[in-house]
Amino acid sequence: MLAAGAALSLVALQSSLSATSTASRPPLRGIRRIRHVIVIMEENRSFDNYFGAYPGADGIPMRNGQPTACLPDARTGRCVRPYLDSRLVDAGGPHDAPHARRDINGGRMNGFVRSAVRASRIGCGRHTLDPACRVRTRRPDVMGYHDASTIPEYWRLARDYVLQDHLFASNLGWSLPMHEAMVSGWAARCTSPTDPMSCHTSLSGKTAPAARPHGPIYPWTDITYLLRKHRVSWGYYVSKGYQPDCSNDAMDCALVPQSSTSPSIWNPLARFGDVAADGQSRNVQDSSRFFRQARTGTLPNVSWVIPDYANSDHPPASIAAGQRWVARVVDAVMRSPDWSSSAIFLSWDEWGGFYDHVRPPVVDGVGYGMRVPGIMISPFARRSLIDHQTLSFDAYLRFIEDDFLGGARLDPATDGRPDSRPSVRETAPQLGNLVSEFDFSGPPRPALIPSPPIPSPSTPAAAGSGRTTRSTPPG
Repeated sequence: MLAAGAALSLVALQSSLSATSTASRPPLRGIRRIRHVIVIMEENRSFDNYFGAYPGADGIPMRNGQPTACLPDARTGRCVRPYLDSRLVDAGGPHDAPHARRDINGGRMNGFVRSAVRASRIGCGRHTLDPACRVRTRRPDVMGYHDASTIPEYWRLARDYVLQDHLFASNLGWSLPMHEAMVSGWAARCTSPTDPMSCHTSLSGKTAPAARPHGPIYPWTDITYLLRKHRVSWGYYVSKGYQPDCSNDAMDCALVPQSSTSPSIWNPLARFGDVAADGQSRNVQDSSRFFRQARTGTLPNVSWVIPDYANSDHPPASIAAGQRWVARVVDAVMRSPDWSSSAIFLSWDEWGGFYDHVRPPVVDGVGYGMRVPGIMISPFARRSLIDHQTLSFDAYLRFIEDDFLGGARLDPATDGRPDSRPSVRETAPQLGNLVSEFDFSGPPRPALIPSPPIPSPSTPAAAGSGRTTRSTPPG
C-alpha cells in the first residue's frame, strides 16, 4: 500500500499527465467541431405551405402582391390560387407516389387541387369530422400557405439560423419509405427478410408476403451499421402516442399506437436486420430519454427525434402543438452542455399533398421527392442564411459520414455489407454539401433561447379533431 504522501504524489502525477495529454491534443477543426447531430423529422408539409411567403426564399411566385399560379378545379371549372391560411388545423391531400406524380404533372406542378378533390370523394363516408373530408370548400387548403402569424417559432428559427429552400424529400413516396430512406439512403421491398440482395426499390412501403410478422424484415444496410463499425454512438427516439396512418395501404383504420418498442411507420430501424444483428435495438428509445440526455450533456453523436401524431404537424393535428413540440426539442439542446458542439437538422418527411411550385430534380429514377422545409440550427450556423443548394435527406447521411466516419459511404462495394441498392445517394452530383451552412472560423455563439422556456405540449390521442379513426390516404 502506498504511503499517504506517495499516493498524493501519484494523483498529482496522473492529473499532470491528463492535463498534458489534453493540452497536446490538437483542437477539433471544421466539421469535426460538430460532435452531436440531431435530426428532427416532422410530417407532411411542402416548402411553399410553410415558407412560400418567407422574404428572400424561393417562394410562391408573385406579381403585384398576388400569386401568379392558379390551379384548375374540375368541380367548378375555375382555378384556385395560393392564399394565406390562418387556420391551425389543415386537411392536406393524398401523398403517396402516384399522387406525387399527379401533382407534379410532367413538371407543370398543377395537380394538387385535382388530387385533393378526388381524394375527398374516397373513403370519407363515415368519418365526416375528419378535416381531410372537408375539401368541398371553395378553396382547398392544399393551396393555403402559412406565415409568421401561425408558425412564429419556425420562422424565428429560419431567421436566426439557416433556412434551406431547395431541400427535397429523398423520394416520391409516403412516410414509411421516406423514413427508411432517412436512415439508410434507400426504400425497398425484399422477397427475403434476410437476403439484402433480394431487395428492389419500392415506394409503397409494403413488405413481401413471406416476411415475418415480427422481427427484422429490412435486410439492406442502414447507417447505424457504419456508426457501430466506427464506434459512433447513436439513438433513435420515438415519442409514445399514436401514428397518424394505417400500416398498409388501407384508406380507413383505427389510430395505431406508437412506441419505441413497436416497429411502425416512423420507427423502421427496429426492423432492420443489421440493427438486431449488431445488438443495437436498445438504441431505439422513448423520446423522454433524449430530454434527459440533453439535460445531462450525454447526448449520443447521432440522434433522430420522432414525434407522435399529435405533435407531428401531420393533418389534421394542430400545427400549434407540433410547433411547441419542436421548440421544446430545440430548447432542450440549446440549454444542454452539448449545445456548443451540436447541429440540429429540422425537416418534414414529405409534402402532405400541399402545393409547391418547384419541380423536383430527377435522381436515379425514384427521386427526389417534393420540396419540403428545412432548417439547420447550430452555434456555428451562418445566421439568417438562405441556402439555395439542392439538398435531400441524403445530405444528412453525407454530413454524418463526413463528420464521424471519415467519408465512408453506404456503398455496397465498400461498406462490407453488400446489398442491391441501385445507387449511392450521398454521391449524387446534384446533392449539395451542408458544410457550407456553417462558419467554423470562430467560437460557438450562444444559443438564442426563447424566454421563458417552451412548455411541454399536451399529447391527446388526436389533437384538434377528437377522432379515433382516420380516413386519409397513407402518409
